[in-house]
Amino acid sequence: MEYNRMELMICLASRFLENNSTVVVGTGAPCAAAMLAQHLHAPDLMIMFEAGGIGPILPSMPISVGDSRTFYKALVAGSMPEIMETCQRGMVDYTFLGGAQIDMYGNINSTMIGKDFDRPQVRFPGSGGANDLASFCWRVMVITPQDKRRFTNDIDFITTPGYLTGKGAREAAGLPPGCGPYKVITDLCVLGFDEETKRMQVESIHPGVTREQIIENTGFELLWSPSLTTSEPPTAEELRILREKVDPYRYIIGRS
Repeated sequence: MEYNRMELMICLASRFLENNSTVVVGTGAPCAAAMLAQHLHAPDLMIMFEAGGIGPILPSMPISVGDSRTFYKALVAGSMPEIMETCQRGMVDYTFLGGAQIDMYGNINSTMIGKDFDRPQVRFPGSGGANDLASFCWRVMVITPQDKRRFTNDIDFITTPGYLTGKGAREAAGLPPGCGPYKVITDLCVLGFDEETKRMQVESIHPGVTREQIIENTGFELLWSPSLTTSEPPTAEELRILREKVDPYRYIIGRS
């Protein structure tokens, strides 16, 4: 069955979300992945939004984290402090983040491009709640296209901590042990992080993609998992649910 790159990334991301787990999502692909997981294999997945919606029954795709739909039939209509406190208490399993740049240790830049903070080449919105979420949620996931500008060894600003400079660096900086980057799902492959070095490593390659393509679109040296596999393409059922129930107006999957 035919599918586009965005549909592939959403389906792959949804499979990592377990039933009875908790996830803080924003809008776009992360929300679509969480909704898809709820429809298929994780009916008791607890979806949370930064603006305070906890456990809503999403009738359709929200367009912002404060959209009224993020509170529809929710268990709690709370606020941002309640969401952040829940993360700080270690009660959130997953979160999805994004940014303009990411390095080999999963550090993310969503602040600026350039070397002069006062006069950057490009100014981005900044952290929002991303730094807090990455600091305290157990597993951080990223959904993003892969190219050398995004995947760079010369990150201009660390907005959101990954593994900083490698194993033990997060803990040395005062962050809780056991938290950190988990998966990076791109249009070329699925990446994880090596346990010994905390460097990004390729875990599965998407159908039709070569190692050379992945290397060419990465600005640093990747590690390769010894158990490297081929990514399982979306099933017919995943695509049906995604297209008919999660994103019927193609707000997200139509971007590919």
